[in-house]
Amino acid sequence: MKSENTIDFLKNNRSNNFFLLAGPCVIEGEGMAMDIAGAIKEITDRLEIPYVFKGSYRKANRSRLDSFTGIGDIPALEILRKVSDTYGIPVVTDVHSVEDCTMAAEYVDILQIPAFLCRQTDLLVAAAKTGKMVNIKKGQFLAPESMKFAVDKVVESGNSQVAVTDRGTMFGYQDLIVDMRGIPVMKESCGCPVIVDVTHSLQQPNQSSGVTGGKPAMISTIARSSIAAGADGIFMETHPDPSQAKSDGANMLPLSEAERLLSDLTMLRMTLNQINI
Repeated sequence: MKSENTIDFLKNNRSNNFFLLAGPCVIEGEGMAMDIAGAIKEITDRLEIPYVFKGSYRKANRSRLDSFTGIGDIPALEILRKVSDTYGIPVVTDVHSVEDCTMAAEYVDILQIPAFLCRQTDLLVAAAKTGKMVNIKKGQFLAPESMKFAVDKVVESGNSQVAVTDRGTMFGYQDLIVDMRGIPVMKESCGCPVIVDVTHSLQQPNQSSGVTGGKPAMISTIARSSIAAGADGIFMETHPDPSQAKSDGANMLPLSEAERLLSDLTMLRMTLNQINI
């Protein structure tokens, strides 16, 4: 573990920068995971951005039965642990059941609750009781104010290490919007760090093909707006070649574009810090 308290690692950085959760949608193999983590770690070290590597060990929420779900739970979790040990960074992964929490907590630093499951009391309590930090994604169907109750379930289960992530709100059947008003609302009502998922919030779900679409050209717009609105952290999925990604490639940021985006966001955050002073 890189920090006895993951929340402290993310919040207490000398540069007062935002923190970053980034990586592939799903672990496709060791080489890919290590390459992405290494590339992002080099950038974030230089920009003084606290970095958490993100990778799902299994994708349980797929539209079609033939969709790729992973390389196997334990092999993928072992890769996440290797990324953490190699680069000295925390890692985060999704959990979908009470049993998943116990298993994944042996390998990762942060357990992430998928948006569709953010109201599942048993899952939230089980994640809390592992003692790991819990990142709860806001349901696409929930108002920002409603996330307080999900956070309360974790805190009242004895775990104060919690954050919430906005990943957009349903706008019709096949689009999402990010309401920037939700960032200050959740910061005040939830009393914990607020993260914005700048890639999943640009998904276009419910396509007739059964494969989710996306608008990756808007990632920079959503990311900059989120920092300007006071987001504590940015979540994004990235891949060396999103067109070849085995899950959610339609809304990923190409890895080659990560440095420019993170540099721009850091400059924006530093400017806002100076204005606030």
